[in-house]
Amino acid sequence: ARSVLSIGNYVTLMNCRLLRNESKFVASEPTSAEKRMRQLRPPERIKPSDVGPPQSQSSADFKSIRQNMTDHFTHFGTAAIHVGQEPEQWDMNQVVPPISLSTTYKQDRPGEPKVHDYSRAGNPTRDVLQKNIAALEDGEYCRVFASGLAASMAMANMLKVGDHVLCSDDVYGGTQRFFRRVSIPQHGIVASFVDLTNLEAFEAALQKNTKMVWFESPSNPLLKVVDVAAVVAATKKFNSEIIVVADNTFMSPYFQRPLSLGADVVLHSVTKYINGHSDVVMGAAITNNKAIDEHLLFMQLAVGAIPSAFDCFLVNRGIKTMHLRMRAHMENATQVARFLESNPRVETVLYPELESHPQHKIHKKQAKGMSGMVSFYLKGGLEESREFLSNLKIFTLAESLGGYESLAELPAIMTHASVPLEVRIKLGITDSLIRLSVGIEDVDDLIQDLDQALKKAIPKLPKELV
Repeated sequence: ARSVLSIGNYVTLMNCRLLRNESKFVASEPTSAEKRMRQLRPPERIKPSDVGPPQSQSSADFKSIRQNMTDHFTHFGTAAIHVGQEPEQWDMNQVVPPISLSTTYKQDRPGEPKVHDYSRAGNPTRDVLQKNIAALEDGEYCRVFASGLAASMAMANMLKVGDHVLCSDDVYGGTQRFFRRVSIPQHGIVASFVDLTNLEAFEAALQKNTKMVWFESPSNPLLKVVDVAAVVAATKKFNSEIIVVADNTFMSPYFQRPLSLGADVVLHSVTKYINGHSDVVMGAAITNNKAIDEHLLFMQLAVGAIPSAFDCFLVNRGIKTMHLRMRAHMENATQVARFLESNPRVETVLYPELESHPQHKIHKKQAKGMSGMVSFYLKGGLEESREFLSNLKIFTLAESLGGYESLAELPAIMTHASVPLEVRIKLGITDSLIRLSVGIEDVDDLIQDLDQALKKAIPKLPKELV
């Protein structure tokens, strides 16, 4: 009880600023046949007028949900529990949205399905989840995919041969691998990597053929914070057609919403904090741009990398406690980071809530808090890092993050092993860098576990530190 209640000292609930200009909404929807034809043909390449301020028109049902959320759901937790969950949408008024396992749907007339015709193209359980995630990210549209990388691939598919994507230099290793070993050699995409915390370097790296800017904030695993609004402004000033993609996995929509800061698309590995239980692999892409959403919808249909109805049900259940989990993650991680910062066996701690973090002021300006991700450098090398990780009792040595359980890993030989050695060294992803995903266990136990493992990894200290 203490750990949940005391988080009020760290964070306040954010209002969901979801009501858009009502003139953008229309009551009419395309017919079933028109919907099907739209899904069957690939969307046109995004035009300049399609990017930037939303030009979209939402369907009547989405208008109802967003209006309902504004009228009644003024806080994040309430929205997470109720948006898209209305019992009246189901035949039996189920309070918990049912799992729709059917792969196909009866049509009253040929070519005129009531809503869905085949579950790869659409599924009621998936619809519920997509509406919920979209609302929590201040978005109009959301499409979920079979993994975070599947969502990334769907976005990258908007690029054509010769297009340039400018990516932050220390993104997740899987994202780097995708661009370096798939997009570049197989699809003819030009990709370059730059430190987006250096705005001058970023502006200098923009090219005439740049079509997409891609970043995480905070980044993985160095937790560098990008000034989202500044990067968006610089990008649009250079070329308003460039699509800005922000990976918000490390923060969750509870603490940060990049669409509200100007980004065109937000990506999530739903596997992590949104689901929060380490039992589902899923990704999501959220946007306010109708043309981008139609591309993502087409990718769901044409590629088929969609999650199962059961996985959507599990995430829809996990999302209900996200606001509670994120508060507990932050409270624990803040105390863990402070402990590590004061420990003589630790060189440097990377956690944006700490005043010592290089981008602390930017973080406080654009986010309402921080998740459970903490990185730090041991005073040692690979041997000490291995010893530390091997002696943890409560923290589990495992990749991934965002679950209720605490995890620890060594990025250089685990999550970022696919990043070329020279790149890792340049970035600072060394053998002494440890990444923690601080869970929601009792924080005293977590600190005790870290302390005993540190003492076993580095039993003797230099005399001046004793």
